[in-house]
Amino acid sequence: METESEPYVRLASLRQLHQAMADMNTARSLADTLQTVADGVVGALGYELACVNLVRPDGDLVVAALAGNSAAEALITGRTGSRESWDRRLHMGERWGDLVFIPHTEGWVLDDDDVPQWYTDGPAPRFEDEWHPSDRLFAPMYAPGPQGGGTSGELVGVLSVDRPRNGRRPGAWGREALQMYAFQAAIAISNARLRANMQRALVRLERDQQALRASEESFRQAFEYAPSGMAIAEMGGDQHGRILRTNDALCRLLGRPASAMRRYSFSDLVHPEDIGTLLRTSAEGGRAELRLCRRDGTYVWVSLRNSVVADAADGPRFLLTHVEDIEERKRRELQLAHRASHDSLTGLPNSAELRARLSARLCRQQPQGVLPASVDSMEPFESFDSADSFDAAYGPPAVFDRGYDFDFPPGTEGRGGYDGYDHHVHTVAPAAEFDDGAKGLAVLFCDLDGFKSINDRFGHNAGDAVLIEVARRLGNGVRDGDTVARLGGDEFVILADGLGRADAQDLAVRLRNEIIQPIRAEGRAVRVGASFGIGWAHCGMTADEVLKSADERMYVEKRSRPKQHRRAG
Repeated sequence: METESEPYVRLASLRQLHQAMADMNTARSLADTLQTVADGVVGALGYELACVNLVRPDGDLVVAALAGNSAAEALITGRTGSRESWDRRLHMGERWGDLVFIPHTEGWVLDDDDVPQWYTDGPAPRFEDEWHPSDRLFAPMYAPGPQGGGTSGELVGVLSVDRPRNGRRPGAWGREALQMYAFQAAIAISNARLRANMQRALVRLERDQQALRASEESFRQAFEYAPSGMAIAEMGGDQHGRILRTNDALCRLLGRPASAMRRYSFSDLVHPEDIGTLLRTSAEGGRAELRLCRRDGTYVWVSLRNSVVADAADGPRFLLTHVEDIEERKRRELQLAHRASHDSLTGLPNSAELRARLSARLCRQQPQGVLPASVDSMEPFESFDSADSFDAAYGPPAVFDRGYDFDFPPGTEGRGGYDGYDHHVHTVAPAAEFDDGAKGLAVLFCDLDGFKSINDRFGHNAGDAVLIEVARRLGNGVRDGDTVARLGGDEFVILADGLGRADAQDLAVRLRNEIIQPIRAEGRAVRVGASFGIGWAHCGMTADEVLKSADERMYVEKRSRPKQHRRAG
């Protein structure tokens, strides 16, 4: 173009310029667009060298494309110049519209800065408008402004051009053409960047979707084929806790098909005593051990662990529930707890369990008007020669362990007393002088008579057999809710609540008459006797004090009978 005399421009040159602009707008990638921009300067605008300096995200400019000289392309392509040095260039020299021309008389100060540049040889100018080898011409490329035009947009890059083919500085038409070309190049580069960003976003989206599909498939397989139970339940709203999905392991554990499980929530399946634990656990996720109902109506102990998960970034939240069968572990724990609190020979509660149950009924505060009974003022307990009739109040025979389920307020163990707002019901003892119909917690202390002689004569196996049978008879002779415990050796203790003084004496008579019946031990019939002491527990006493009181009364009763009446074996 510049080989022609302005203002006369051939139509072929305009067509070349138009084709160059079309090519840079149809390039397939950002790299192709940048190279097309450089090639268009050389091919359509009449310059021997053209370089595209692209603004990087950090603000510096990198040589992204070069056309017209392969040696210069190899030398500086990919090298970076600082934004500070480029700003200095763009504010020097002469302003030709948006173009910046720095003549060789000023440009020598730029020879040593960090902007990549090439050097061309040639003769010195012979006339005023001739191009000097050290002249510099820059065409800043600005993105379109907010209104779609002008140069108020962001700097996209800078076109550097050198050595016009006609050897002269560009005239008005050449400058206008280069400025227009730079403006169109900025649009093309911005569009190419946008397409590249969109392509990268689509690639990332596809990659993320593939990862999501893979994750969902991995989760599905982990969920479906997990060896322990898994469930997804709704969280929040009226349907909170409703089961949406279960795996095969949970269906097998509860004996329910998946279609039936979707009709329930975990609150429908949990044991009534564990509903509070479930609600606390499902509120915000967590772990709990509770019982779930099987299809046959039995309950299984499970470890239930909840995790709160979201379906999407802002989607609904769900409870992912992991259900592990811990029935066997719970059974072992209960067995260990039973062994720690029960006598290994007879299966009765041991001394520690007896004291724990007794202490649960007592507090340190003595009720008004209740005086502890004195052993010295107690009349000797009568001897028992025959069994009275069975008292209907005691009910049918039951198993050995008759434990209380006492409501003992948490945090009050070992506390000195109770305030007026606790739920403790004070334990009181009937009057010591006469039976006025008052009821209390009777503590019957039983010591076997003649047991040592059986151990000495027939061996410990026979003695153990006697203890086991005595424990069985004592257990059958009390009511549901009463406690029969083995204190140690041949001593037993019975806790019976809600008895008056006459009731307690009747119970002692019946239990002694059961004990003195012949017992088969090691192939022979033996007999033992029994001495009973009746104590009364009331608040203000400790468990040891109650047991000591009953023990002392037992010895008073034992001494009050002739020796021949005490020995039955």
